[in-house]
Amino acid sequence: MLKNKKILVACAAMLLSMVSLAGCDAISVLTITTVTTNTESTGTQQSNGYDGSAQTIKFYHTMSTTNLTPVLEQYIEEFNAIYPNITIEWTSVGGYDDVRDQIKTEISIGEQPNIAYCYPDHVALYNKAKAVLTLDDFIASTESDSTEDGIIGLTQAQIDDFIPGYWEEGKQFGDGKMYTLPFSKSTEVLYYNKTFFEDNEIPVPDHWFSADSSDTTSMEAVCARIKAIDATSVPLGYDSDANWFITMCEQMQIPYTSATEPHFLFNNDQAKDFVKKFRDWYQSGYITTQAIYATYTSALFVNQDNTKAKSYMSIGSSAGATHQRPAKVSGAYPFEVGIAQIPQHDASHKKVISQGPSVCIFKSGNTQKDLAAWLFVKFLTTNVGFQADFSLASGYVPVIKSVLENETYAARLAGRDGGDNVSMLSAWQCMQQVDDYFTSPAFIGSSAARDEVGQLLSAIFTPVTITDAKIDELFQDAIDECEYQAG
Repeated sequence: MLKNKKILVACAAMLLSMVSLAGCDAISVLTITTVTTNTESTGTQQSNGYDGSAQTIKFYHTMSTTNLTPVLEQYIEEFNAIYPNITIEWTSVGGYDDVRDQIKTEISIGEQPNIAYCYPDHVALYNKAKAVLTLDDFIASTESDSTEDGIIGLTQAQIDDFIPGYWEEGKQFGDGKMYTLPFSKSTEVLYYNKTFFEDNEIPVPDHWFSADSSDTTSMEAVCARIKAIDATSVPLGYDSDANWFITMCEQMQIPYTSATEPHFLFNNDQAKDFVKKFRDWYQSGYITTQAIYATYTSALFVNQDNTKAKSYMSIGSSAGATHQRPAKVSGAYPFEVGIAQIPQHDASHKKVISQGPSVCIFKSGNTQKDLAAWLFVKFLTTNVGFQADFSLASGYVPVIKSVLENETYAARLAGRDGGDNVSMLSAWQCMQQVDDYFTSPAFIGSSAARDEVGQLLSAIFTPVTITDAKIDELFQDAIDECEYQAG
């Protein structure tokens, strides 16, 4: 059978100010189309699963057209070498919430894409219309295929290759079924001014609260030490108020939310206790947050203007490492950046939040189209080359462990440092804590819970005085708002 393939590419340029998957503000579309002309009849059965029929798959994501979509294009071509009759049409749709909002509208008229970037909250929303396919049958399929592993589904080795915390995120919907596969991930890490810490012999904090006056390695003690050295500083900036609250609940094993009713559980004494402690820190000038500071706290961390306050630690996204690095002065970085795991409550129960996009598949009503979508999802998420190249281009972390066997990635990782290669230092830290990742339950209203607990911190931290009764009221108001939004 003779085949001629023609790839048509049209790309609308976009400019980003940040190397981030969520930094797109406009809509950009690129279509890679495989046109096949045959001298013989088409439609020959290729396997017991995919029959070789022509299928067009729409894929929504938030990738930058400047550095990420070229990687995607390369691997679409490799995918088409295996499946020449599957056309991939991709669309870059702003940020994650823009993807969610566009799909929410399109579901109502039956025009949703076949594949999309997603967060668990988004999938819970889509499932209100029962629009998302479960992936369990695809994953378990042993039907033959033309790929290297020989089957439509995933081998046990492929399943085991996924970082466990990322894999489990796809099952956080209360019914035990798999709705998503991880695509690329990030977490929160502790950035610290390594030069300052070493010059002043300050230990990197590994837990939050001081056990007693001799405890020098708690975040509480380190903030006090920094404040004593630089009274004008705000020692720690935390970029996500919501992540802080949610992570503390997970670390301290305090109820936060549940996939089954009652959903909203965070109005409890233990949560109020840690919020009050952190309020004391704020009032002492130890900490600030993105919501209070009104921008990313990395601005404090990289600040070199001695007439303005600065911080010496910042907790933020692992994918934003280059934004936690100061600008060079006379060709050199003013300080070296160190990266560590965020402080923990209990060393025997370490937890850090899992973030970054997964992908889901939407029901199309066409079995072959759904299968074609699955084959593309499987290809990108299990392909070592794609995962390595995408990570290097984006700063996000690969979702499979075997990427460490990729020579290019391994070499870049070996060259990690707190300067030019700070993004690889961040990736390395993420890989050291693969057993510690967690995700919260996803359900209608789970995004409201995230919003409300984030707002709680600002509401409780900032008043000069606040009573326990007012704190009780604010927690209950947050629960009431969650329940209202959940319907």
